Amino acid sequence: MLANMGSSLIEHKRINTTVAKAKALKVFIEPLVTKSKEDTTHNRRIVFSKLRNKYAVTELFREVAPKVGDRPGGYTRIIKLGNRLGDNADMAMIELVDFNETYNVNKPAKKKSTRRAGKKNVAETEAPKAEDTKQEEKEDKKEE
Repeated sequence: MLANMGSSLIEHKRINTTVAKAKALKVFIEPLVTKSKEDTTHNRRIVFSKLRNKYAVTELFREVAPKVGDRPGGYTRIIKLGNRLGDNADMAMIELVDFNETYNVNKPAKKKSTRRAGKKNVAETEAPKAEDTKQEEKEDKKEE
């Protein structure tokens, strides 16, 4: 069961299952992702002996491993979804962390704005003075 769920997780990057199965899958899949960081024949054979799916092993070593290469661990995330309608089982979504667009979107940093009326008034009053001085300098040059 864990081999099939692990293959599905690697292929689809996210699956919905019960909380207990998600926790068991996390323990099963994390060492395999760690092995996939170093692409050797030996590691491929070890991972294949656990997953038993050639496509999942290829996907793991080609797409997943380069993305998680700098991460020291914690390759999966479990998000609890609530209870299933039929049997009231606790459901969870397990996903590969670096493949989630919702949480990984690099949002532009917001500017911190302070509400200081004094600075705005000073800036607004200083700007016209600078223009006035430029106009005065132009008039002085014309007079000469």
